[in-house]
Amino acid sequence: MLDLGVAREILDLALEKGGDFSEIFIEETFGTTISYENGKVEVATFSKDAGFGIRVIDGELTYYASSSGLDVEKMKELAKGLADAVGGKKKAKVKELIREMPSNNAPFEIAFDEIPVDRKMEIVKRAAEIAKNYDERIVEVKVRYADRQRIVWIYNSEGKAVSDVRNYPVLYVRAVASDGKQIFSGVEGWGENKGFEFFTDEVIEKVARNAAETAIHQLEAEDAPAGEYTAVISSEAGGTMIHEACGHGLEADLVLKGGSIYAGKLGQKVAADGVTVIDDGTLKNFRGTLNVDDEGNPAKRNVLIENGVLKGYMHSRLTAKRMKVQPTGNGRRESYEHVPIPRMTNTFIAPGDKNPEEIIKSVDYGILVVKMGGGQVDIVSGDFTFGVPKAFLIENGKVTKKLRGVSLVGNGGEVLKNIEMVGNDIEYAVGTCGKDGQGAPVSDGLPTIKISKMVIGGKAK
Repeated sequence: MLDLGVAREILDLALEKGGDFSEIFIEETFGTTISYENGKVEVATFSKDAGFGIRVIDGELTYYASSSGLDVEKMKELAKGLADAVGGKKKAKVKELIREMPSNNAPFEIAFDEIPVDRKMEIVKRAAEIAKNYDERIVEVKVRYADRQRIVWIYNSEGKAVSDVRNYPVLYVRAVASDGKQIFSGVEGWGENKGFEFFTDEVIEKVARNAAETAIHQLEAEDAPAGEYTAVISSEAGGTMIHEACGHGLEADLVLKGGSIYAGKLGQKVAADGVTVIDDGTLKNFRGTLNVDDEGNPAKRNVLIENGVLKGYMHSRLTAKRMKVQPTGNGRRESYEHVPIPRMTNTFIAPGDKNPEEIIKSVDYGILVVKMGGGQVDIVSGDFTFGVPKAFLIENGKVTKKLRGVSLVGNGGEVLKNIEMVGNDIEYAVGTCGKDGQGAPVSDGLPTIKISKMVIGGKAK
């Protein structure tokens, strides 16, 4: 985006009055959003944005300024302003910038702007039709289509010049079911880091049917029993609970603040034998996948917990420096208006060696969780409460009754310690993770796992 000579000049201006490191982050985005409700397309919008942020790091202090637009003179102006804010003597030089070619973890075939909006609306209408026709008791359907391309360029005083293209297609369906007396809803969404080719018939069918199926499940189900039971969480549920209740505690900024239950426990046992937790930003075309993070560091596969033992944390440049380790490719920011912080990418418990059917057969009486819903999580303590819109009762090793009104109550650290069996399968859920006012696209994975005891919230006695 920038001539390397110009970029080096701006980086040098930012360090004119002190600082150890300077960086330019440039971003351009465009996207389309289509919302369907009440039997028709309600909203179709196109958005476009561009801007930049300049950062200076002086010791453990960060100075940051950003602006919309891509005017080079404005970049120079903000760089000088940051230098004035540092207000010391120059002590660092800018190295010659060399363009890097990162690996391509998220190839795409069709750019979103190549596709007319009418074709995008067809996808929305098709998803609505599939969900509505799933069952005559489906009384309302909402669909949201979104696509967004994000192109970023990163230049820093250590000689880095690198760019990345991220594509974020999403299809979201909410179906409402009613029998005339009760009303329940089911929600399903899916997304990847991929081009328009993401929107296949298979994806449209899966998202729409799963939303409708979840709504009908609750309509037909019985109230769940409350108490402490064995829980089997199916791989179909995805890794939302692991992401929220455990993953954030493994982000190094929370560890450094003393707000993580994993602080000071490197090399210690923090989970049951056989439990391995990984954050991998290189998985091909996954929603949380990157070629480089928002500091220009290559995405990596980071083993955080291995066979129950804590091995490491997820780092940005700053947290890695403070802990005297290498960055892990987890420095992410929502946009050019934000500073990078440690964030997850694709986080999951690695598959084990147990057949999922074998896991269910080992349970005398318990709950099978098939779909996770929303909830509340204290990312400092790991305490959580999650709603479960789709669950079943397990009796004598067999799946029996459909259940509704299930909630899972527990602590992420304790859940990891209470995992008794790990399945040889794995599936993922997707979302946009919020932290410190910033959103980041992520995926979360889970094999089928057996948890020896969990508090189950329900209405039945």
